[in-house]
Amino acid sequence: MNLLWAKFKDILDLIVFKHSIFALPFLFTAMIVASKIANDSAWFGFKALILGVICAISARNFAMASNRLMDEDIDLNNPRCKDRPNIDGRIGKKSVWIFIVANALIFVLCSYLINSLAFYLSFPVLFILAFYSAFKRFSSLAHLVLGFCLGLAPIAGSVIVLGEIHLFSVLLCLGVTFWTAGFDLLYSLQDMEYDRKVGLYSIPANFGSNATLVFSAFCHFLAVLFWLLFVWIAPLGSIAFVGVIVCALILFFEHKIVRKNFAHIDRAFFTLNGYVSVIFFIFIWVDLLWN
Repeated sequence: MNLLWAKFKDILDLIVFKHSIFALPFLFTAMIVASKIANDSAWFGFKALILGVICAISARNFAMASNRLMDEDIDLNNPRCKDRPNIDGRIGKKSVWIFIVANALIFVLCSYLINSLAFYLSFPVLFILAFYSAFKRFSSLAHLVLGFCLGLAPIAGSVIVLGEIHLFSVLLCLGVTFWTAGFDLLYSLQDMEYDRKVGLYSIPANFGSNATLVFSAFCHFLAVLFWLLFVWIAPLGSIAFVGVIVCALILFFEHKIVRKNFAHIDRAFFTLNGYVSVIFFIFIWVDLLWN
């Protein structure tokens, strides 16, 4: 039993399960808005809830494990990555492959059970999730591609509930894309020198820390802009607008922390961005209930 528990914890460590907090609230945000449009109710049903959560978790598991496998040669000599289970030997390459295939099958099967559009889209989605990490080997757009991977969550929410990609979900997707790219740029500052050493095309490695801070701030400005457009198009009310402003203030505080001391990047990356996604969902949910 202890051995099984240890392996389970190793898997959670491999996929950094706690970071699931970033995308899931935006999936639920899209689902409650879609349900309000379709049924005049924020509740979308247990089937959509269960299949949506399983799809989200299996897709993220697939993406993170694929990333770990693809980046193994890069992470091997990176001091920040030395304690990852696939690097220190706790999880072998064969086990990672089995985990990847199993989660891909779960994702496709659950997509099939949702609706035909979800099933057809499951294959290109897996392709994007599998290869986003390869971009940093030849392009600085890797940060935006990662952002788009998380931005797929609200698109999925619309497809699950409505069976179509609604305009509100596209705007929310763009907001999440630039929000993620913005905080990934800040997070990548930790690896700036190592990325230069191994020849990776991250923005910090190519343009330096000052330019990265500017790019990150611009990404977060665009994120807030698209979130405001989402609230306007949905359409939502004043409570939702207040939620976006609160999230904007948190992002402002995040940049202030990082600019003051790069040693606080982890705090800004996880704690504050975790607050953003959850607070965003809560304000949208309350707005729908109020109206």
